[in-house]
Amino acid sequence: MTEKDFVPSSYTVEKSAGTVRWKSPSNIALVKYWGKKEEQIPANPSISFTLNTATTTTSVKYKKLGIPSEIFKFDFLFEGSAKEDFKPKIIQFFKRTQRYLPFLKNYHFTIESSNSFPHSSGIASSASSMSALALCLVDLERELDPGMTTEFFNKKASFLARLGSGSACRSITGPLVQWGDHVETEGSSNLFGIDYPYRVHPIFEKYQDTILLVDKGQKQVSSTVGHNLMHNHAFAKERFAQAHRNLTTLKGVFETGDVTTFIEIVESEALTLHAMMMTSLPYFILMKPNTLEIINRIWAFRKASQTHVCFTLDAGANVHVLYPENEKAQVYAFIEEELLQYCEEGGHLCDQVGSGAKKL
Repeated sequence: MTEKDFVPSSYTVEKSAGTVRWKSPSNIALVKYWGKKEEQIPANPSISFTLNTATTTTSVKYKKLGIPSEIFKFDFLFEGSAKEDFKPKIIQFFKRTQRYLPFLKNYHFTIESSNSFPHSSGIASSASSMSALALCLVDLERELDPGMTTEFFNKKASFLARLGSGSACRSITGPLVQWGDHVETEGSSNLFGIDYPYRVHPIFEKYQDTILLVDKGQKQVSSTVGHNLMHNHAFAKERFAQAHRNLTTLKGVFETGDVTTFIEIVESEALTLHAMMMTSLPYFILMKPNTLEIINRIWAFRKASQTHVCFTLDAGANVHVLYPENEKAQVYAFIEEELLQYCEEGGHLCDQVGSGAKKL
């Protein structure tokens, strides 16, 4: 598919008013996306677990204007309060998607959003929030075009979510979503995420993710700035090739349930992400001393217990602790006893792999 496939020709139904509401999850990348081209095109493919509990719920109330507006007309409320500082990102999203949603200036929207986790928790919410908004808007379009298939709906929602936040395109479905062209993955695309098309061993279907909130503060560097630093990065070419190789290796890992190789790839990907930031210009160290303490304790516990606990990181200090469901009791006891002391006020979220967004 190309961008043109997402430009509607006409609508068959008129809607004067209504409300659509979706709950969309965050996701955690196993192979990291870091570096992008124009139009939110990834420099390398990525794959992620869709989460279940860390979600954003968004409702869009729409009312048709008597005359189409020259600007986007909307109000935005976050957890019941007006948030003017959130508006610029929504305006940017509307500008990027107007070609694909030509009705945007025909309505006044009231957008209300809330997270299942505290906004100040240090959990990246752009994936869940932008995917939830994209789903609401495509749902409105489906009301204008009732013939839209579920397959096309999911692709268009992912395509539009990408224009708000790259990783958001991986939050529409689940449990495993791949984004970005990869020669060995049938149907892969830079334009939207796809359900991982190959066999996945049952051990990965209920994988656990305990998110340790090491630092609840705002990130030192925005994702946009971080991605842009890859353009002239000395190690970018090899990093992008590494991501392709890891995706190829994961095909066998997911099929056979090879958790040992899974751990090697996931932890290497996390450390590589931070290595790229530490070796860019300007350079950043986003891990905190407690991040490193947690990582070392995970390594020591894994060796002593012979469990399959591992970690991954986003572009920040917080640690995602990943482990199979059948080891949950033992690993979570270890988290409580040894790791929560390194979290800000003991903050953590217990999550697991989920199945994607849901209409409410």
